[in-house]
Amino acid sequence: MLAMTAIVAVRYLLTSGLFAWLTHFVRPGHYRDLGAQIRREIRWSLASAAIYGVPAGVVAWGWQQHGWTRIYTDPAAYPLWWMPLSLFAYLFLHDTWFYWTHRWMHQPKAFRAYHAIHHASRPPTAWAAMNFHPVEAAVVGLFVPALVFFVPIHVGMLGLVLLVMTVMGVTNHMGWEIFPKALVHSPAGHWLITASHHHRHHEQYKCNYGLYFRFWDHLCGTDRGLSAP
Repeated sequence: MLAMTAIVAVRYLLTSGLFAWLTHFVRPGHYRDLGAQIRREIRWSLASAAIYGVPAGVVAWGWQQHGWTRIYTDPAAYPLWWMPLSLFAYLFLHDTWFYWTHRWMHQPKAFRAYHAIHHASRPPTAWAAMNFHPVEAAVVGLFVPALVFFVPIHVGMLGLVLLVMTVMGVTNHMGWEIFPKALVHSPAGHWLITASHHHRHHEQYKCNYGLYFRFWDHLCGTDRGLSAP
C-alpha cells in the first residue's frame, strides 16, 4: 500500500509539475499570486494519493499474488480487437461514474461537505487535478480499481487508461487551453473534454460535469459549451 501511494504521489508531482513548468513558459505570470492556493492544492492532492494508493495496492496484490483480477498479460488471451475496445469501455464507464457522482457532489449538502474544497481553486491550476476532500477522493479513486475485477483488460491498456486519466486530469485544470483550436472546435472536440470545457464548469458550477467525454452533458442538457481560459 505504501509503495502504491508513493507511486501515485510521484506520478502526480511529476505530471502536475511538468505542466506547471510549461505554464510558466507559455503563459508567464498565469499563476502569479496563487502560491497559497497551489500549496493547498498540493497538500490535498498528496492526501488523495494516499487514498488512491489503498485500492491500487489491493489490485496489485490481488493480480500478482492471487490472480483475482481480470488483468491479463498475454495478448492472445482475448481477440486483439478487444484491446482498443476495452480502453474505450474503461474510459466511458469511468466517465459515466464520474459524471453522475460529480452531479451528486454539486447537491448543496454534498458540495458544502466535500466538493467545495475542489472549487476553492479559483482559478484552477495544474496542481489541482487531485485536489479533493478524502470522501471525494475515495468516490473518484475506487471505480477503476473495482472495474478490473469484472472487465478484462490487458495490462498495457490499463496503463494507457491511467495515462489518459492523469494527463486529462491535469490539463483540464491548467486554466488555459493546451490543445490546438483546430481540435477543440472540431467535430471530435464537440465530444471531448479539454480545459476550455472544464474551465466553464469552474466558472458556472452547474454545467459541464464530464471527465473525458461530453456525451452525458449533451444527453442530459448540462453542456454549456466552452470557456476561454
